[in-house]
Amino acid sequence: MKTKCTMALVAAFVALGAHTAAGQFADREKQALAEPFRGVTIDGTVVPSLFKTGSTGVSTAPVVTAAENFLAALSAAQQKAATFPVDDEEWRKWANVHRYQRQGIGFKDMTEPQREAAIGLLRAALSAKGLKITRDIMRLNETLAELTGKHDEYGEFLYWITIMGTPSATEPWGWQLDGHHLVINYFVLGDQVVMTPTFMGSEPVVANEGKYAGTRILEDEQDKGLTLINALTDEQRRVAIVEPTKDGNRNQAELFKDNVVIPYAGIRADSFTDHQKMLLRQIIHAYVGNMSDGHAEVKMTEVLQHLDETHFAWMGGTEPDGTFYYRIHSPVILIEFDHQMPVGLPGPRTPNREHIHTVVRTPNGNDYGKDLLRQHYEQHKHDPDHVHE
Repeated sequence: MKTKCTMALVAAFVALGAHTAAGQFADREKQALAEPFRGVTIDGTVVPSLFKTGSTGVSTAPVVTAAENFLAALSAAQQKAATFPVDDEEWRKWANVHRYQRQGIGFKDMTEPQREAAIGLLRAALSAKGLKITRDIMRLNETLAELTGKHDEYGEFLYWITIMGTPSATEPWGWQLDGHHLVINYFVLGDQVVMTPTFMGSEPVVANEGKYAGTRILEDEQDKGLTLINALTDEQRRVAIVEPTKDGNRNQAELFKDNVVIPYAGIRADSFTDHQKMLLRQIIHAYVGNMSDGHAEVKMTEVLQHLDETHFAWMGGTEPDGTFYYRIHSPVILIEFDHQMPVGLPGPRTPNREHIHTVVRTPNGNDYGKDLLRQHYEQHKHDPDHVHE
């Protein structure tokens, strides 16, 4: 009896901790949403006219069809739970933590055909690489459940999908995937796509045992960062390395940070050699390339137009097994890579290579495609035949 009472007491404390954490995140969400969306800036002021509506020449028809198929696979009640207006604040209600109240329809509540339809949406929107890392993050969340025994907090199918607006070839719409260490916001306007904010990470980043043994992620992003910092001259490294050691978590643009102010830091790419610029492009493409190939090419064209304005900043070690943070930052893209301190797994409270966070943002007001949506509404506000969703 004593053992049962002790177990019940422990369970009660665990439940209380989870409830408290969820409440804290709810408070942070409320505080963040109380501030109107502005977007990531370097000084609080949005640089205007960076993004334009118009045709990219890359069809979004496969994504529209896949989203329609996903919705058709849901029950009426599930459709109601999973759909929101295209300009709803639900876009901003995401978190890369596990103890967070999410909306939409969860993979854990889907039938197998519904899960296949959901994966079909991801397959249509992402590249093969993007789909693989997305599924591998979900699988590694299952590995974390196996390692901790906390199957109520972690697991492969503890991820939720919402559809914003109505899938359309002409009207704005989008979808969001939200869960622990994996968040994708995917806005569509005609044949334009904005796939930010995107968060990808894991703890652990390698499954050494269990159901998904052998799964590993983010090694390419990690190694490409090291290659670039070590390709710089001593003089360049003195500018790029803003801190030689790393003693905590450094990512700044994660959950509830839609309006974060991040000044440029590190070294500007206009001082790079052609080879160094190539290495920088390769790192950026490692993240942008998670989009479908055609839309990744469109985004890379936009990024390269501002390549000389792009800053590369580094914190931490540069040795092959070092822990570090790096940031790539321009008017049209923000990328962060961070070795994090342990949370789900045991270990000293120092950054390690088994817990990685990455985040990609579109600065200056176009996360969630909000600047494109604003322009779309302005262009059609005098059109009586045009109905906003």
